[in-house]
Amino acid sequence: MVSNKLIIDAFGRVQGVVHQTLNGLSVEDLAFRPTASANSIGWLVWHLTRVQDDHIADVAHTKQVWHTGWSKQLALPFADDATGYGQSSNDIAAVKVSADLLLGYYDAVHEATIAYVQSLKDEDYANIVDTRWNPPVTLAVRLISVISDDLQHAGQAAYIRGLLHNQK
Repeated sequence: MVSNKLIIDAFGRVQGVVHQTLNGLSVEDLAFRPTASANSIGWLVWHLTRVQDDHIADVAHTKQVWHTGWSKQLALPFADDATGYGQSSNDIAAVKVSADLLLGYYDAVHEATIAYVQSLKDEDYANIVDTRWNPPVTLAVRLISVISDDLQHAGQAAYIRGLLHNQK
């Protein structure tokens, strides 16, 4: 279906930016922050992955990938349901993970996302998935929202990588 192909293509673009941004970076590089209050590459990628994981699991009615062992592997000092919303500068500074581990979690979430999207029929995109908003949020809008948020954060991480490169 065209809808599925477009959504899969968009998530694939996020994956491309994430992989390109993390490629070859050390734990220290991933923790680099241009200012004391800025986000780090590692935190941005962790956050965008947690949001995608949380939102896709919610609409797919599945367990979050995070809760299948990744929370223990990344061992971040946050509540197990944390996704990054409302976190402090100290929380951001606490994200110290390897690129391989972060990519492992990201790729597992990406794989779950693609499997879910491949299961959809065109008529599924009109289903209401969140009634807390006016107008209520459809599945199509939720997926586009996740893609938009992911691309923004992936772009921010790529920008910080550029700043990091200029620092060296």
